[in-house]
Amino acid sequence: MNHTVDGRVARTVQRVTSTALGPYQSATIRIGFAAGWLLFLLRELPNRQEMYGPDSPWSWEMSRQLIAGNDSFTALMWSDSTLWFEFVYGVAVLSSLLLILGWHTRTMSVLFMIGVLSLQNRSIFMGDGGDNVIHLMAIYLVLTRCGHVWSLDARRAARAAVATVPGLPPRDRVGPALWVVLGFGLVSATFLNQTGSLILLLLWGLWVAQGLWWMVSRYAPYSEPRTLLDVLANLAHNAALVVIMAEVCLIYATAGWYKIQGSRWQDGTALYYPLKLDYFTPWPALSDLLASGGVMVMVLTYGTVIVQVAFPFTLFNRRVKNVLLAAMMLEHAAIAVLLGLPFFSLAMIAADAVFLPTAFLVWLGGRAVRGRDRMFSRVDPAPRQRQGSQEQPRTLVG
Repeated sequence: MNHTVDGRVARTVQRVTSTALGPYQSATIRIGFAAGWLLFLLRELPNRQEMYGPDSPWSWEMSRQLIAGNDSFTALMWSDSTLWFEFVYGVAVLSSLLLILGWHTRTMSVLFMIGVLSLQNRSIFMGDGGDNVIHLMAIYLVLTRCGHVWSLDARRAARAAVATVPGLPPRDRVGPALWVVLGFGLVSATFLNQTGSLILLLLWGLWVAQGLWWMVSRYAPYSEPRTLLDVLANLAHNAALVVIMAEVCLIYATAGWYKIQGSRWQDGTALYYPLKLDYFTPWPALSDLLASGGVMVMVLTYGTVIVQVAFPFTLFNRRVKNVLLAAMMLEHAAIAVLLGLPFFSLAMIAADAVFLPTAFLVWLGGRAVRGRDRMFSRVDPAPRQRQGSQEQPRTLVG
């Protein structure tokens, strides 16, 4: 019996240290959060100066006084010039796009975090629940290896594995260049920054670790230090993934239990009131139709509470968990349409995606690849025809 337990523990430790678990889930949340933040930044592009820039009612001086007290991090406190604000906003947009594509994912995840923290901490009264989720997940994503699948990094690694001479690591000129440029930026930030010491310390640690990773991978790719670094990276990834899961469960558990304490949630009428507020009714006719059904309002109100409270306890049963997970995603999609909160809903759906089954994500990725190939074949069928003409006849083995 003891030998069986010891064997299971050994296999678990081996798996956790040798593998970055949940590659498809981590890639999904990477794409989901980066896409949500990018769409938000693009939508608010005409209003960026009033929300986070020099024209904001929450002035630069007021923000500086608040940040001096809570020690939060924002690069927008380094200068109050319009040019610097536009540069930071542009970096936030560009890093979000490149993080979706998975181009040098580790570096882009750091820049994505800097962009999120800089803008949100500049005007803390502009956000909602979805912004808080993005705020936290942007920090967690830095510690994950979220570019193993569905990324340009994964495609480059696959090509390098075929083209590189055995025994030699693939050359990467862009990575070291980015590392040097960001090193100069980090030195400047150390002298300019007066708050956010914890984030700044994290950035220095990531910068040093990335440089060490590159040196060991370049000059000792099959040595024990390289294996140790890989183990540490896997441990950080798996720990961050567990924290993300725990964060999602905590969000739903606290939201559900707080709802239980409200009288409107207890009598089943809570959903009725936001449907009658002009601010949350982008489709008045649809909201009125839903609010007119008392039984439907009561069912949806109680159903929301039950799903949120029960979800953390369903993680031990895969089938029930998947049913409630689909229900929560449909609920957030309905919130996006009925209440006009698309970015909040997208952030929550992206957070929920960490619990999606791997088989479903693989199937979804395959469908996306086939759809992409079909679209490009319609646009330019010539390459496919040339490729087909060069293929050798296949031999059928009986």
